[in-house]
Amino acid sequence: MSTTQSERLRELLEPLVTSQGLDLEEIAVDSVGRKRVLRVVVDSDTGADLDQIADVSRALSAKLDETDAMGDGEYTLEVGTPGAERLLKEHRHYLRAVGRLVKFQLAEGGDVVARILTVDDEGLDVEVPGVKGRKATARRLAFQDVEKARVQVEFSRKDDKKEEEA
Repeated sequence: MSTTQSERLRELLEPLVTSQGLDLEEIAVDSVGRKRVLRVVVDSDTGADLDQIADVSRALSAKLDETDAMGDGEYTLEVGTPGAERLLKEHRHYLRAVGRLVKFQLAEGGDVVARILTVDDEGLDVEVPGVKGRKATARRLAFQDVEKARVQVEFSRKDDKKEEEA
């Protein structure tokens, strides 16, 4: 039986999110002064657009109104997506990040910044960009060797420029 409020909320809200074709990524209840904020993060393999966010927000709001899951106090519901520099925790997160630059914190110590090329059940193949004119190198990372992974924001990607020129 779930004991924390977040677990109870997940059990209540996840079926609604899934019915909208989205994955429930995170739930957090934070106190802001006297008010509470319920933050719900959703995503899908193809991303979530504003219409989907609005639809799921209305569905969650209606469900919360008919239950006492948030108690009697006032709260604000915020529904959104993970954001540009998302933390990769689940296998599906890595699959969604194929082609993206990611900073990996390794269990053995140290960091690697690399582009995800492929993902399978055991780990991922990445390309470590070359520096100062050197060629990029391929590397295999097992999931068990990755302590933490976060997508990096790229404002200007060399591959994009090559595609535009072609």
